Amino acid sequence: MALYDLVVIGSGPGGYVAAIRAAQLGLKTAIVEKESVGGVCLNWGCIPTKALLEAASNYKSAQKCSKYGIAIDKSGFSYTAVHKESRNASERLAGGVKHLLAKNKVDFFSDTAKILSSGAVQLLSDNRTIETKNVIIATGSRERILKSLPFDNEKILNSNDALKLKELPGKIAIIGAGAIGVEFSTIFSTFGVQVTLIEMMSHVLPLEDEEISIELEKELQRGDIKVLTKTKVAAAVKKDGQIFLELEQESAKKSLVVDKVLVAIGRQANIEDLGLEEVGIEMEGGFIKTGDYYQTSRKGIYAVGDVIGQALLAHAASAQGHIAVEHIAGSLSTLPLRLDDDCIPRAVYCEPQVASFGLNEALAKGKNLDCSVGKFPFMGCGKAVATGKTRGFVKIIVDNATKEILGASIIGSNATEIIHELLLAKNSELVPEDISNLVHAHPTLAEAVMEAAKGVFGAPIHI
Repeated sequence: MALYDLVVIGSGPGGYVAAIRAAQLGLKTAIVEKESVGGVCLNWGCIPTKALLEAASNYKSAQKCSKYGIAIDKSGFSYTAVHKESRNASERLAGGVKHLLAKNKVDFFSDTAKILSSGAVQLLSDNRTIETKNVIIATGSRERILKSLPFDNEKILNSNDALKLKELPGKIAIIGAGAIGVEFSTIFSTFGVQVTLIEMMSHVLPLEDEEISIELEKELQRGDIKVLTKTKVAAAVKKDGQIFLELEQESAKKSLVVDKVLVAIGRQANIEDLGLEEVGIEMEGGFIKTGDYYQTSRKGIYAVGDVIGQALLAHAASAQGHIAVEHIAGSLSTLPLRLDDDCIPRAVYCEPQVASFGLNEALAKGKNLDCSVGKFPFMGCGKAVATGKTRGFVKIIVDNATKEILGASIIGSNATEIIHELLLAKNSELVPEDISNLVHAHPTLAEAVMEAAKGVFGAPIHI
């Protein structure tokens, strides 16, 4: 078969971006995908959940119309229609990715791939081999299984199962209050499901700034979500069409009866049956170990995205794929050797949204850094008051010695959009004074960023 410069295994955000960029750089490229084009993100993750969250937001907004003298009849509400729109969004984008691959003359193989000891790629269904100079592994991840609650795809669900639901349960328990757990809590609760969110750590979003997590817990509870932190599932029994959970909350024991359980306790790399051992690729903690430019221990084989465990985020995978391809092509690029963990934005699309990057206050103090904190609440922002979106705040962590922005966290409306001004400032080595002196349009939610920057040196205006 024809010799390729690059074969990419997996067509998620890491894989398809790498393949397209490789083709743009003149590399003869192929991509192998055993499931759906676009990977988890487009089909069973980022895109369909955001469609559901948008529907939930619109539904909630409709409920508030009475204060404007508008009566809305919700009797015709159909979650089936909501589900259909979320699938339409995924299908449109997956179709777009197919078009882009074809436009850039990337050969597409719908098959399962295995890397041979020679470095070639075997297509298992067709039983043929593709000769290639380089390989990028971008096979992504899947949901971790909780031993006491193995998935049955009907009562005990993973996130894919939750996205397939066309009818809503009356009651649901969500195990794990990371990004997936809190986003589904927002979706289900808004549409009237009784939601219990269970987290074994002290707070929801346990990796975020503690102030952010505490604020989010309050907001989730205002949205009629029951939040149980420091809680473990001790036992689970399916009986009479329901699930009986025995919970341990510190020294206390509790019982909970629900119609369905969504398990969202993290993800694990898809590394099975790729031939990694035979090829001699080193692993670390269940993920593929990579060095500069995302090269593995085997020359000519790279790995990007969830499968390497650096940051299980679609945008990180895309950026990693870009870096790997630029290195393969030998192009003169200004891209880094690999992504800086402190410069990868994190985004959670619950209500209200949460976004962050870099160090939070506790991590900075844990490193014994002399820091200042600038904080500004959205209730002091004119646009937030005018639109009724006053919940939350902007928080910036700054090194007192260097004035470097070490990290930032935002909870509030459009937090996932607003965070990038602060991230660009960090990447450009700007200091808080640069942000505070930048003229921001009024009224905008971004003014809260300006005020938080002023707050670093004790000079906010509107609080």
